[in-house]
Amino acid sequence: MDSRLSVRDLWSLDSTVTFLNHGSFGACPKQVLEFQQKLRSQLEQEPLRFFGREWEPLLDDARSKLAMFVGADVQDLVFVPNATTGVNSVLRSLTFSPEDEILTTNHEYNACRNALDFVNSRTGARVVVAKIPFPIDSPQQVVGAVIERVSLKTRLALLDHVTSQTGLIFPIQELAKELQQRGVDTLVDGAHAPGMIPLELEEIGAAYYTGNCHKWLCAPKGAAFLYVRRDKHSEIRPLTISHGTNSPRTDKTRFQLEFDWTGTDDPTAYMSVPEAIAFMGSLLPGGWTELMQRNHQLVLQGRRLLCEALEVQPPCPEEMIGSMAVVPMPAMLENHDFMSIHDELFDKFGIQVQLIAWQEKPRLLVRISAQIYNTLEQYEYLAKVLKGLLSG
Repeated sequence: MDSRLSVRDLWSLDSTVTFLNHGSFGACPKQVLEFQQKLRSQLEQEPLRFFGREWEPLLDDARSKLAMFVGADVQDLVFVPNATTGVNSVLRSLTFSPEDEILTTNHEYNACRNALDFVNSRTGARVVVAKIPFPIDSPQQVVGAVIERVSLKTRLALLDHVTSQTGLIFPIQELAKELQQRGVDTLVDGAHAPGMIPLELEEIGAAYYTGNCHKWLCAPKGAAFLYVRRDKHSEIRPLTISHGTNSPRTDKTRFQLEFDWTGTDDPTAYMSVPEAIAFMGSLLPGGWTELMQRNHQLVLQGRRLLCEALEVQPPCPEEMIGSMAVVPMPAMLENHDFMSIHDELFDKFGIQVQLIAWQEKPRLLVRISAQIYNTLEQYEYLAKVLKGLLSG
């Protein structure tokens, strides 16, 4: 489509808001939501028929199409409500002892770091944090920092593919390979990756990978996946144990039987994933490849505008950015309450953008997202407003 305004009309987004935070919760197009509603109507018209006959073929079809999109064998993929559930499913399934270490980084998403701390409190396994510098000059600094903290006690590494706080793409395939050579399995928190960057899960080679479909794939909320490498299936159980545990069926693996049915819920978000993949892939002539490239180039332009307006340097190379970018706020704003700035931007200027309190200098970061409904003029407006806050 040529008209950016017409693209925005495909979403239900508030036209009075400059929405530059697709990364937090995504935004689902109207057509995909309409598709989901048809499924919900189908469910409610005859619930017994739906769950007895129609549910599983619909789920299997959705899984097959998602597996093709992310480069995985369909037998290694199950649906979960969100990536945090995927991370917890793996961490709660594995057995750790006080002699074990679990490796992560200082960029890890807070919810998943909390899950690590919970495992530590229950098992005594030590959480080891590799400090990734930020600002950063190259992906090799990530590899060096992580591998440096590996020891003979390291059992598992929990690593982001795309970091939430700093928007960095980690060289996850190289990390998984280096860790595997040292006898360490990798659990990848890929919450932001599907739909932002091309994925080939089998090539990445991680033992476990979880990703959201509601963010950059633009599926309905409550759709995510967990990939478990074939040799690890028997170890991983869902957080809720249900009928699949003693099912007599032999046509599916126990891994899928347990995860596919964990109790009565609304599975239509999972079933709508193929519609989201097809819809988003139809918006540009070059399909998903062009969409990802377009969003990448747009967020780089937005970052450039912000850096110029705030008179700061880009904190990472372009190759480490997908369709989210972080810009450090000037030192004079470092001690300001980031939520008060966020609220002022929204309440006074109608700008929805993510502000992040970072753990060290630079203390305050602004994170912008780029989806197909965004325009360069929106980043120009944000840059102008932030520059005004500085001068005011």
